Amino acid sequence: MRHSLRACVAAAGAIVSLVVSLSIHAQTTRANHGNDPFFQISAAIANCPVPLGPLQTEQEWLADSHYRIERGNSCWWEGRCRLPNSYLYDKGIEEAVKRRLSNIEPATHWREQTTLWLMLQRRFIYVQGCVAPGFDRQAFFSELAKTAEVERVIDDTTLDPTGDALPYRTLAAPDKPAYPHDGG
Repeated sequence: MRHSLRACVAAAGAIVSLVVSLSIHAQTTRANHGNDPFFQISAAIANCPVPLGPLQTEQEWLADSHYRIERGNSCWWEGRCRLPNSYLYDKGIEEAVKRRLSNIEPATHWREQTTLWLMLQRRFIYVQGCVAPGFDRQAFFSELAKTAEVERVIDDTTLDPTGDALPYRTLAAPDKPAYPHDGG
């Protein structure tokens, strides 16, 4: 009987340890819970830190969910969208932006002067990554903003891939905050 009680206590301790371990794992494991399009479009600048993109922990996702619903529906309530949620546009925008990028390459030469990723959320295009000095960001973002259904293009790029103050969170250091744009 005494051996059986010890075995039960040991099993209960193991279960508690497993639950705690799973809870910690869930808090640190990141996923694209909203299925937001996120993809790399160029790779000309070496050592550009990979953005975190739409990857969130379960806790971050739950904290953001109310605001995501509110932001997503507000465009429809305001009469600015034909679909009931602005996130519903993102998959279509992904296809349109890929076509647009092919068309603007000859004028902007973005492919040979950047290492970039695009994240699409609620009709916004977040451009994250590195650009070469002299790259005409304004022309590139202006042309990208002409993509059908896009409401805004956000410049989260840097001239210094080795800098400590990046304008986006990275996959290598997901808990390190992003810093304001370097303005270059």
